[in-house]
Amino acid sequence: MINRLRNYLLDLRDRQRIAIALARGSATMHRRAIDMTRPSTWEFSGFSQNGEDGILDTLRARLRSGNRYFLEIGAADGIENNTAWLAIAEKYDGIMIEGNAKHSGRARRMIPGINIGVECINLFVTPGVARRVADSALYNNPDVFSLDIDGNDYYVAQALFEAGLKPKILVVEYNSAFGPERSATIKYHERFDLSLAHPTQLYYGASIAAWRTCLSKWGYRFVTVERNGVNAFFVDPACFEEEFLDRIKGLTFAENHYQFMKFRVASEGQFALISSMPFVTV
Repeated sequence: MINRLRNYLLDLRDRQRIAIALARGSATMHRRAIDMTRPSTWEFSGFSQNGEDGILDTLRARLRSGNRYFLEIGAADGIENNTAWLAIAEKYDGIMIEGNAKHSGRARRMIPGINIGVECINLFVTPGVARRVADSALYNNPDVFSLDIDGNDYYVAQALFEAGLKPKILVVEYNSAFGPERSATIKYHERFDLSLAHPTQLYYGASIAAWRTCLSKWGYRFVTVERNGVNAFFVDPACFEEEFLDRIKGLTFAENHYQFMKFRVASEGQFALISSMPFVTV
């Protein structure tokens, strides 16, 4: 009885969060003055933490063709992520994968009830399960793929591409503490845990330079980072008009706003705090 009441209250709270996110997204979407050459003007946030909803909205509109399908790894509770706008507002089908069982459980109670075409899966994703993840997707070329697991992101992405995943639009978290030029990622650890890896919680993921090196090898083209310095966007150029991509003048690097506010120093000062940790040059 207590658990049922608790879940009811959580679900009520989540429905309120969804209503607020839809209203916020709609309001901020229509206030934009879009310049198609400047991705910073594309940004808006409904469910995303930063301006990811807006950048994805603009890129999706410029696809040559689409399948209205997404895959997100690191989907949290299904509401505050990079694909909830697609699932809830745009009615895209797709898969939300989350390693935290509690968060994934909340997503399963809420999201499929709003959109039956969305699967919410509890799975801690490692390179070893990349084939399983790729095979679970309805399409190997989803319109949107988002990866944000605060850890082995670089290694998981490589394994997914090797397993045949070829998304049209790719969103990856980068670690701005590594700076704009250092091409590196953390050393692989099977059960990486951000909270235990280093007291600062600055030791995670890959640099923007590492992502650009890695993804260019798989044929992807860099578009931009968002202004809060958390996510980077890449596209398969075969899925867009060349003229559109050639005109884009995206941000090549931005300091992570949250990390800057916490530590009060820019990326070089942040990296100094973790410089003794093991890194892999890409």
